[in-house]
Amino acid sequence: MTTDCDVLVVGAGPAGAVAAIVLARAGVSVRVLDRARFPRFKLCGDSVNPGAMAILDRLSLGGAVAGALPVDGMLVSGPDGTHSQGTYGAGQQGRILSRHRFDTALVNAARAAGACVEEEVLVRAPLLGDGRVHGIELLTNGRSCQLSARVTIAADGGSSRLARALGIARHARSPRRWAVGAYFDGVGPGTRGASGGCFGEMHLRRGRYIGIAPLPGGLVNACVVTADRGALHKPMQLLLDTLHSDPAFSHRFADARAVTRAVCLGPLGVEASASGVPGLLLAGDAAGFIDPMTGDGLRFAMRGGELAAGVALDALEHGRYDAHQALARARRREFASKWRFDRALRALSGSSMALAIASRAARLAPHYLERTIAYAGDVV
Repeated sequence: MTTDCDVLVVGAGPAGAVAAIVLARAGVSVRVLDRARFPRFKLCGDSVNPGAMAILDRLSLGGAVAGALPVDGMLVSGPDGTHSQGTYGAGQQGRILSRHRFDTALVNAARAAGACVEEEVLVRAPLLGDGRVHGIELLTNGRSCQLSARVTIAADGGSSRLARALGIARHARSPRRWAVGAYFDGVGPGTRGASGGCFGEMHLRRGRYIGIAPLPGGLVNACVVTADRGALHKPMQLLLDTLHSDPAFSHRFADARAVTRAVCLGPLGVEASASGVPGLLLAGDAAGFIDPMTGDGLRFAMRGGELAAGVALDALEHGRYDAHQALARARRREFASKWRFDRALRALSGSSMALAIASRAARLAPHYLERTIAYAGDVV
């Protein structure tokens, strides 16, 4: 059977772009498809933590965060009004910049590496035959067609059409949370670090948490994550009521003005029962993720893209059909301890008593908070 390319990558976000970069640099013919046109708006915390920075440096992609704000660590507050802040330590920093800039830079890097990137293409389903995936069915310019490849990488997000069509991914049953976020200007200043960097903010409240991150140009990303589905009918009202009523930060938003509409995303949790099937590998949120309250979502995505690309290269070289099993083993080795950590934090954020205990512990023993923030930031 003739193929249109060696590898098809569905989704040009950070996971798909990194996978395409690794593959194209290795001399593989890569075709990347995405339903969006870049630059695109993407609801995210906009945080590139130290672990994600290490991946960018290793792949010589540091230019993707050019002009970003340096971030020294995190400020965390609890429902009782206590707050603590901790640096990443070890002299390391992260970066904060909007996803539309970051994603576009990675897509351009994939093109520069030799990948063929096609935008505004809707992938409809996997192309199946002989017990494996041979490519995809797509819709472009109103026309339906098929593309074949020796390996397909599904990096098309938490609502992946490919993973769901194959029955290997679904939204988590519990807890079910949704994120609502927008960009604001006119926000009062936040905390600055001793090295000149800013601090990301995570405010844990009963039934919700709020993330606040300053961006270049004076904008601020504000996002509330809640399990209250009824409040989602008026997303901007939910966001404004939250920002204007909380004493920890309401004074900073007194004169703020929303410069984008409020975007709603969710349910956030995605569970994957496998890392792919014969002929298809999962990467990024399509492979499963926990709501990203620790700011490590981009590191998961980029490292997952790297792992999928490495497994794909091995499959191409040796003609293997068990690449999805090799990817599952690689992902467990890489992410298992961090998955447990994130699940523990997610459970803590849903318990009022646990939040109160954690707030007191952070106040009495701040070095534990520092260690937690460093681990959450994937400090190398």
